[in-house]
Amino acid sequence: MLGIFSIVTTEILPIGLLTSIGSSFTISNGMAGLMMTMPGLLAAVSAPVVTVATGHVDRRVMLGVFLLLLSSANFLAAVASSYTLVLISRVMVGVTIGGFWSIGAGLARQLVPAKSVGRATSVIFSAVPLGSVLGVPLGTFIGDVAGWRTAFLAVGGFTLAVLVLLLAVVPPLPSDRATRLDVLGGMLRSVGTRFALLMTVLVVLAHFGTYTYVTPFLEQVTHVGSGALTIYLLIYGAAGIAGNFLGGSAVGRHPRSTFAAAAAMIAAATLLLPVLGRSDAGALVLLVVWGVAYGAVPVCSQTWFSKAAPDSPDSPEASSVLFTASFQATLSIGALAGGAVLDRSSPSTVMALGGLTAALMVAVVWAHWAGRFTWPKSAQELSGRP
Repeated sequence: MLGIFSIVTTEILPIGLLTSIGSSFTISNGMAGLMMTMPGLLAAVSAPVVTVATGHVDRRVMLGVFLLLLSSANFLAAVASSYTLVLISRVMVGVTIGGFWSIGAGLARQLVPAKSVGRATSVIFSAVPLGSVLGVPLGTFIGDVAGWRTAFLAVGGFTLAVLVLLLAVVPPLPSDRATRLDVLGGMLRSVGTRFALLMTVLVVLAHFGTYTYVTPFLEQVTHVGSGALTIYLLIYGAAGIAGNFLGGSAVGRHPRSTFAAAAAMIAAATLLLPVLGRSDAGALVLLVVWGVAYGAVPVCSQTWFSKAAPDSPDSPEASSVLFTASFQATLSIGALAGGAVLDRSSPSTVMALGGLTAALMVAVVWAHWAGRFTWPKSAQELSGRP
């Protein structure tokens, strides 16, 4: 959880430091935005490649290697003399995201009894909203006080501390079976996996196509001041933490309804924001709804991939690889798509299109139910379903 917290904080830290970094290297905000799009796209590629290439290496060792790479990336960004070096550091971040998430997202099954897997997975994924609630605001604060380089330096030092804890606490996790590319291909031919992939793409596209630009919406439509804006986003993040644990406790027993409810809440929040979000009260209520909904999305998506194609003895991390690759690729695509729409229209249009995309994901869940598709028996037994 702390490892993913470091990764999430590092990945989205440039959001609050974009202008400062751009000014340091005399580049446009658009060019500086490459720091956000590059890691996700690289993570989508590195997830299968790195996991397959290191399949026989002890998983604790690999997690340690990725944390060392992440801290090095932060230190490189902190001392970079050119923007090219900053982008190289973001390449390192992307490789870390793909490898660490692919291994770490599914580790709960190896560390706790089967009945506790859902709760343990929620703990791991709580790092996602925590990174937004604590990591990014704190990093931005450090950047404002001591400069953006100090913010990256601080995150790099924290990551090294997490590496020490990892080696001290996590037991050895030998891996005698590597994830094979042919197994990943076989999973993609599964109807259940294709449903999980389609739903993940739609809901992540809807979220990151809109949330990336929630600040312009709040500033231009709700007319929130800069001081209050931080409070709004903190409330959203706190709701996300609650949603993460609510989703984790429910998705094992009710996978369809939990994932559909999360998408429906995102659709409702983003579609209503252009109407009700003009007032402070309306915007706050909808941000809470949105936060709770998205907090449940990562754990729901990971669970769906696991249920659709439970990891076999021959490929213990295959579902996590597909989850990580699809999630990270869509994250980058969503941010790019939302930006393209924003440049040609308005924040309200971005919200409306995102809401329609999330609503389409609900329709896909209904199609899964109407088609009476089921999950493999082993996945049903794991969740206690008859």
